[in-house]
Amino acid sequence: MLLTPTALLALLRSATGFQWDAGNDTKSSAKHAVGRGECEQLFFNQPLLLTVDQPHSIKEPRYLALGRSDTGRELLVVFTLRGTLLRVISARPMSRREREIYAHAQSQTGHP
Repeated sequence: MLLTPTALLALLRSATGFQWDAGNDTKSSAKHAVGRGECEQLFFNQPLLLTVDQPHSIKEPRYLALGRSDTGRELLVVFTLRGTLLRVISARPMSRREREIYAHAQSQTGHP
């Protein structure tokens, strides 16, 4: 079952940690220079934009998060939920269009 962004945010607040496997742990780092720690930081910083990744939610629900690491790097993280754990599928720097969407959200929420 796919969750709405509002329901997903509520569920994220009750998450107890992250789940990584050998492939996902190094995939984003090797391909996009986005490390595991940076992916995790995204979920603790504001603003955090969440949406359903409907086209890729065939085998299991997938979600997209736009956010920022502690160093200010703007990232897109694809993830799913496994019980109370967040499982990062992939991560990369935001595209130009994604940065525009994120900047607009920042101006609406008052987050720097």
